Amino acid sequence: MDLSQICMESNLKKEESLSPYACKTTSAYRLRTEDRENEFNVRPEFFRDADRILHSGAYTRYMDKTQVFAMVNNDLITHRGLHVQFVSKIARTIGKNLRLNEDLIEAMALGHDLGHVPFGHFGERVLNKICEENNIGHFLHNAQSVRVLQTLEGNGKGLNITAQVLDGILCHNGEMLEKKYEPNYEKTVNQFLDEYEKCWTVKGFDKTIRAMTLEGCVVRISDVIAYIGRDIEDAIKLNILKREDIPESITKVLGNTNSQIIDKLVEDLLINSYEKPYLEFSDEVFNALKELLEFNYKHIYNSPVKQEAEERSQKLFEMLFEKYIKDLENKTGDIYDQFYVKMSDDYTKTNSYAKIAVDFIAGMTDNYFIRQFEKNFMPSEF
Repeated sequence: MDLSQICMESNLKKEESLSPYACKTTSAYRLRTEDRENEFNVRPEFFRDADRILHSGAYTRYMDKTQVFAMVNNDLITHRGLHVQFVSKIARTIGKNLRLNEDLIEAMALGHDLGHVPFGHFGERVLNKICEENNIGHFLHNAQSVRVLQTLEGNGKGLNITAQVLDGILCHNGEMLEKKYEPNYEKTVNQFLDEYEKCWTVKGFDKTIRAMTLEGCVVRISDVIAYIGRDIEDAIKLNILKREDIPESITKVLGNTNSQIIDKLVEDLLINSYEKPYLEFSDEVFNALKELLEFNYKHIYNSPVKQEAEERSQKLFEMLFEKYIKDLENKTGDIYDQFYVKMSDDYTKTNSYAKIAVDFIAGMTDNYFIRQFEKNFMPSEF
C-alpha cells in the first residue's frame, strides 16, 4: 500500500466517524483553483488551511498584539496569540466530543483574530471611525481577518483558504452572546461572499449573520469561553479587581477561577448539545454567563483606568493615518517602501490610499505601531 492509499483510507475512516451534523472534508470548497490542483497531498483540505494560517505573516504578528490590556509591563498578561491558542484548544475539545471536524475547527480558531489591530478592540473602534470619516465603509476585525487571508497575505495575492474556514472566521463575533447557536446549513458560498461585502458597507450587518457549519458555531462560543474567565485573571493580576468582587450569583454556578469557568461552560454545552444540530446552554448556566459578561464590561472593558489610557491614544492612530496618506501620494515613507511596492498590481490598483493606509495600520503589532509614531512624530533626541 502506498502513501496515497494509506492517507485515503485513514481520512475515509475519520470522515465516517463524524457526526451527521459535522462538515465533511469532502465538501471543502476553495474560491480559486489551486496551483497544484491534481497533486497528491498528505494533508486534508482543512488541515492544509490551518497550516497556511499558521505560517502566515499575520499569524506571526499575533505575538505582539493586545488582547485586552495594552502597554502593560507584565509578561503574564494574555496577548492575542495566547488567546487564539486557548480558543483553538477549547473549540477542539468541544468538537472532539461532539464528533465534529477538528481540522476545520482548528483552522477557524487559528485565523479568527488575524484582522485585529494594535491595542485590541479600542484600536478597532478608532479605525472604524477613520473609515467612516473617509467614506471607505466600516472596519470590523472579523471581516478584516477574512481580508487578510483572501487579499493581503502573499503580497496581495491571498492564501486561497476554503470558504467554510473563511465563513467561520467572519461569523465568529465573540462579543455577541446567545443561549443557542444554530448554523445556517443552507448557506451557499455566494451568500457568504455577499455577507462578507455587506459587513464593510452595512453598519451592524455582522451581528445578523450565522455560520454555515456547526464547527463555526463551536469557534464562536469558544471565543467567549476562552476570554471571559482569563480576562478576570488578568484584571486581578493588574489590581483592577479582586476575586471576591465577582457576584455570588455568578460564582455559585460557574465558579470563580478561569479553570472552573471553562470546565463548567464546556461541560454544560456538551450535555445540552450532544447529537443535536445546534449548540445550547442550560438556562441556569446561560444566565450566569450573561451576568458575568456584563460584570466584565463594567469592571474591566469599560473601566475608567482603561478608558482613560485609550482616549490618550486615539490621536496617535489619526496622525499616522494622515501621514500615510501623504506618504502614498508622495511615494515615500515606510508605508510605501515596506508595504505598497511589495503588493500586487491588482491590490494597488483596486484600493484607495485611505484603504491601503488602514490595511497597513491594522496589520501592525503594538510595538511596531509605537515605533512608527516615534519615528514620524517625535524628535530623535527626545
